[in-house]
Amino acid sequence: MMDPRHAILFEPVAIGPKTLPNRFYQVPHASGFGSAKPLTQAAFRGIKAAGGWGGVCVEYAPVSADADEEPHVAAYLQDDRDATALGLTADAIHEHGSLAGMELYHGGNSSKNVASRHTRIAPSARTAEIHWGSAAREMSVADIARIQSDFVRGARLARDAGFDIIYVYGAHGYLLTQFLSPWHNVRHDSYGGTLANRARFALETLELVRDAVGADCAIATRICLDGRQGVKGVRVEEMLPFIQMAEPLVDLFDVTVGSWPEDSGTSRYFPEGHQLSWTSQVRQATSKPIVGVGRYTNPDQMAALISSGEFDLIGAARPAIADPFLPRKIAEGRLADIRECTGSNVCILKEEDFRHVGCIQNPTAGEEFRRGWHPERVDPTPDPQRSVLVVGAGPAGMECSLTLARRGFDAVHLVDAEDELGGRLRWTRRLPTLGDWGRITDWRRTQLDGLDNVQVITGRRLTADEVLEYGADIVILATGSHWSSDGTQPGTRKVITDAAGSLTPERVMAGERPSGQRVAVYDCDGYYVAPGIAELLAGEGYDVHLVTPESVVSPMSDGTLEGPMLRQHLHDLGIHQHTGVTLRSRTAQSVGGETSFGDTWELAVDDLVLVTHQVPDDGIHRALLADADRLRESGIGAVHLIGDAVSPRWISEAIFEGHRLAREIDLADPTFPAPMRRDLPV
Repeated sequence: MMDPRHAILFEPVAIGPKTLPNRFYQVPHASGFGSAKPLTQAAFRGIKAAGGWGGVCVEYAPVSADADEEPHVAAYLQDDRDATALGLTADAIHEHGSLAGMELYHGGNSSKNVASRHTRIAPSARTAEIHWGSAAREMSVADIARIQSDFVRGARLARDAGFDIIYVYGAHGYLLTQFLSPWHNVRHDSYGGTLANRARFALETLELVRDAVGADCAIATRICLDGRQGVKGVRVEEMLPFIQMAEPLVDLFDVTVGSWPEDSGTSRYFPEGHQLSWTSQVRQATSKPIVGVGRYTNPDQMAALISSGEFDLIGAARPAIADPFLPRKIAEGRLADIRECTGSNVCILKEEDFRHVGCIQNPTAGEEFRRGWHPERVDPTPDPQRSVLVVGAGPAGMECSLTLARRGFDAVHLVDAEDELGGRLRWTRRLPTLGDWGRITDWRRTQLDGLDNVQVITGRRLTADEVLEYGADIVILATGSHWSSDGTQPGTRKVITDAAGSLTPERVMAGERPSGQRVAVYDCDGYYVAPGIAELLAGEGYDVHLVTPESVVSPMSDGTLEGPMLRQHLHDLGIHQHTGVTLRSRTAQSVGGETSFGDTWELAVDDLVLVTHQVPDDGIHRALLADADRLRESGIGAVHLIGDAVSPRWISEAIFEGHRLAREIDLADPTFPAPMRRDLPV
């Protein structure tokens, strides 16, 4: 039963000629699907409507040929074929009573135009945000009229495709904001100079779109309220008057802050709702409905925000990916079942770099169409009498056990050698800034505790003989991996002379400390482990030198929008960063190697922490398979290996593999994934 305090979240909200059924609003965000994967897009957005999100929007839709985003994927809306493809998404959203939103867009000087080969356009030929290929030319008055006509055409196509909310999108430094910005816009005609002139392009475009479809659709605009990004931004003192100018033309204001790395701020550096100091100011400029994001997962915080009057809708991108059924769980009072977003931004990494969104928490995200997965439902097993032993309670083992139990296996035993569940997450969550990653373990532990057919056994380290004697019909080994201390480096396979026996992350997190004050942390991993160990040691007073053969510290963190912040944070803590250095040797007083240019490099240190490569802990698996006769005599019908014990990988991929095996374990050979459905353009 819903907590009465949360009833305010389920009130309908009128936006222009449309009414949202509640205050939960999945804001536009990229997916990697666009209009090129129409069935994948429809299933991905439709599941959020099924989960109770009252408004569900697709990603940005370039309206013009010179707003080409390839090789990135966008929801192109330039002709009837695009409208037909995206209409499937509108239908999927409407099926559950939600409103569908379309975000019309032109990037101006940030458009890539690689495929179209069009010259970039901008209010002024002052700069191009993308520095390769070409600069941007100044838009003529004819260009302005053409782009505005393209927005109108896109709005009509979206309306006819069934969309209820039409965005005229200009935040995040795109064309409308470029016109508003006194840095980007140095025109001397009626579209430049004063705020009223710089606002003319946006206001005219909004008016034209409203005249075209405003009787049928709600008109929304996305704005940026933050002056901290420097002179390129639009200062708050000018954005608020612009909102007042735009108010008669807009039914919904979607509020963001200045830069994407802050707007989608990682949990490492930004708490939930961190944008409010800026976005809450919008209320003073408008009485129209306002939506803003903040990685909100706590319904008490959501209800308080709505009650304050600062926002009318709870916007979400990442929390809606982590748990598409978050609103429904709040409505049903199932707060412990909410799969909370970790703020790791793996979803952004996967969408931006791999063109297919995913999630560290929700292994079904992006798999709704091609694998037919539902985030809340799994098919029952046809043979529930089989007993399953899962060895290893890390992310893969926990997810696999949970999914097997939900499928109805009578007895699932999850056994771990440690007293605490989580595998590597036991200590990862204790690294500085990574506490919210503990939600991965906490949610799965809560879900396991609520199932009668799962028995969790901790503090028991099983041997291969004990596995054989356990009495299970199916054995799944999720025994993880460990960081190597032999000094071998991935890629080159070259060995750091005399480095064997150096500290590793596990040993540091188990309480071991460097032998002296000055320590080098050598990172060949390129993500969060080495920076986390370095920060931990620096916080304890060690003089820490983070050394990496990469050109920057933690290059993978650039894909999660936290790279520059991470490196600045380490610098501010006094951690020395040495990039482009490959270690070759270690002595009692120093480490030595070479730079990326081949120059000799040496650093005086007292100790060394190696974050080089991980070794699968697959010994039990090898022992079981080595004696086929004894395995058969034990009654074990199948042995499977998952997670890092197969191949060390990102946490998101280990969880995915555990989930996939549990869903497909009834196949003749579930080791290899079942075929996926292909999605072809309409």
